[in-house]
Amino acid sequence: MSRIERKQAISIGDALKEMFKRSKASATHNTRRIFMAWDEASGAREFTIKKYFRAGVLYITVKSSVLATQLNMQKTWLLEKINTILSDDPLFIKDDANVGFVNELRIK
Repeated sequence: MSRIERKQAISIGDALKEMFKRSKASATHNTRRIFMAWDEASGAREFTIKKYFRAGVLYITVKSSVLATQLNMQKTWLLEKINTILSDDPLFIKDDANVGFVNELRIK
C-alpha cells in the first residue's frame, strides 16, 4: 500500500471558505452577512420589516415612511458603510460569483 501524498497544508478557515464557495450554501451565507451589515450600518434593525438581496441590489422595507426618507438621504453613506463592513468581515466570501458586494440600495 502506497502512502497518499499530502497537498500543501491550508488553515481550517481557508478550507471552510473553499467548501462554502463550491457549495450553494455560500450564497445563503453571504446574504446573511449582508443583512447583518445592514443592521449594523443603519441601526434600524428593529424598524426593518423586510430584507431582500438579488443581483447586487439590497431591498429594504421599513415600518415608517419618515424613517425611509431619512435613510434614503443617507443612501450613499449607508452603501459605503455596508461594503466596508463586508470587506472587513473575515466570514464574508468576497469572490463569490453569486452573491457579492452591494451595488445598489433601495429603501421603501
